[in-house]
Amino acid sequence: MISLVEQSQRIINSVRSDYKRFLYYKINWNNRLIGIKGARGTGKTTIVLQWLKSLNLPASTVLYLSLDDIYFSSNSLKETVDLFYKQGGKILVLDEVHKYPDWSIVVKNIYDFYPELKIIFTGSSIIELSKQKGDLSRRVIMYDLPGLSYREYLGIKNIAHFNPITLTEILENKVSGIISNDFRPLAHFQNYLNFGYYPFGIDNEEDIYQRINQLVRTIVEVDMASIESFDVRNSPKMLQLISIIAKQVPFKPNISELSEKTGIHRNTLNSYLYYLEQAKIIALLFPAGISSALLKKPEKVLFNNTTLLSALGNGNNNKGTLRETFFLSQISSLYNVHYPKSGDFMVNEKYVFEIGGKTKSQKQLTNIDNSFVVADDLEYSVGNRLPLWLFGFLY
Repeated sequence: MISLVEQSQRIINSVRSDYKRFLYYKINWNNRLIGIKGARGTGKTTIVLQWLKSLNLPASTVLYLSLDDIYFSSNSLKETVDLFYKQGGKILVLDEVHKYPDWSIVVKNIYDFYPELKIIFTGSSIIELSKQKGDLSRRVIMYDLPGLSYREYLGIKNIAHFNPITLTEILENKVSGIISNDFRPLAHFQNYLNFGYYPFGIDNEEDIYQRINQLVRTIVEVDMASIESFDVRNSPKMLQLISIIAKQVPFKPNISELSEKTGIHRNTLNSYLYYLEQAKIIALLFPAGISSALLKKPEKVLFNNTTLLSALGNGNNNKGTLRETFFLSQISSLYNVHYPKSGDFMVNEKYVFEIGGKTKSQKQLTNIDNSFVVADDLEYSVGNRLPLWLFGFLY
């Protein structure tokens, strides 16, 4: 236990605290059981470590454990927690929780048997509490962490610091008091699109695309093993599916054609697309008014974010694709988005957006209430023509 506590303290002390992401301030740290899920590389671990560091508690009362540590290949988590608790433990952090067999049952037991212990766990975005063996849904408060917004990118790079803005403030042109007039929003926008979604790329743009390729492979070959209905022997087919998608996004999927190209049975393909969406590799758009249930065919497929698109797109990163990917990436973290009959996106079943350049026509939005053109080369709003970058300030 002494070595585990020492290792935990070293990791906590080493974390940088100069910038904290938006979710840090959204989490109710007073809850006794907190779960944070999200895609690999978005900074889940950093947020928790920053909070632990801010407490400045005695080392013996706080324990950070990564459940992909080789230690747990021959040691029981429950026995480790029992010893920690008996020696005065108060706060337990379980990182990469989905790597531990039957993790939800173990976490539930720890929660029930050690009522004075606060538990925080992090895990892959593919975690679905409703499908876990242990019933945590009535006990845990779950949070979802997306990648960096454009606003956060500017802040973490120490370029500019602004508070988030709401969708209502954008649509009603009420951002002049929030965004300073001397701010040049387009100066750093392209760099964000190419490199800025993942925190690990902030100080190391040179090899970020290589790391993203490795990250995607790890998600498919390792993380998806925790999905009961996914056969890891099909990982090569899943990677091939991603490669095919990269060459075509955004597109309306032809299930029969994708099945033929990948060798994935057409009855399984919708499930695989769903898994890729849960893993935050792709984004699926469904028609407005129709639930995005597992077996429904999506109307449109895009990548989850523009940095992923730039890394995997094989040159398929034209302006139109980048625009749509950015808009969906930023707004879908907070709002429901569907594919409308006219326009590119419908948000919360009410607002319709057409995405384009500065000269984009409003013809497709004629006679559509609550409709807006979003242009990528505008600095500021003009009537119902809104700048694309501004949607990167929602969180």
